[in-house]
Amino acid sequence: MQLPAALEPFRAQLLATRQTFIRAKSQPVRNTELWESKVGGQPYLPKGVVWPTTPDGQELFFLAQINFAEVPPLAPFPTQGIVQFFISDDDLYGMDFDDGEIADTFRTLYHPDVVKNTSKLQTNFPPLRDYDLLPHHPDECYPLTFSLEEEVMPMTDYQFAQRFGGDFFQQFGENEWNVTDQFGKAVRSDGHKIGGYAYFTQDDPRRADDPMLLLLQLDSDEPMDVMWGDMGVGHFFIREKHLAARDFSRVLYDWDCL
Repeated sequence: MQLPAALEPFRAQLLATRQTFIRAKSQPVRNTELWESKVGGQPYLPKGVVWPTTPDGQELFFLAQINFAEVPPLAPFPTQGIVQFFISDDDLYGMDFDDGEIADTFRTLYHPDVVKNTSKLQTNFPPLRDYDLLPHHPDECYPLTFSLEEEVMPMTDYQFAQRFGGDFFQQFGENEWNVTDQFGKAVRSDGHKIGGYAYFTQDDPRRADDPMLLLLQLDSDEPMDVMWGDMGVGHFFIREKHLAARDFSRVLYDWDCL
């Protein structure tokens, strides 16, 4: 970890915040099996499962799915089952600024037992309806691969202020902004990931008195042509008690951009 000289005295404290997380990497576009981890394309939907819609009946768009059987184990995340994310094509991509847990214009589904038998799955999906605004191309399918990695707490995650104080960088006086900028470049948590620390271009929507885990971070990605506004990043958060119960009905959806 390359640190500015002013932060060297804090190296041990920073390294003490290391966490393991799951890095997700996009692969070239291709057709996938219905149960594969992916961004865009056709989702895994057993027969009888209704495609999620808005309250007025508009179909949501399939954003991504994670098949946890393809993911390195990392507690407390599942070791099997598929978690899926659907969003709306309104001007906020289905996010509710007032309450990011209102799942009217986004949805998170969980399929605990994955059936790899297409005769029991939906395969004839209706034609993709026209859309105006989405961060991705739902008709293109990009599979995902995963690896375990380790990271140090970045200043973008709300836990940094908890751990080091909201005025941490002020101690460097006239060098405050230079040290802040150098640290921000040295310690980043961007990219696609599950768990670990979150990256923001603006502010972390979570509260210190209501901690939530990073269920999925989907970043802007040029090869996939994923773009959250202006070089932004999308997040789905979940409380650990709900994750342990495999209850994905209480998820916080948020995205921000420059």
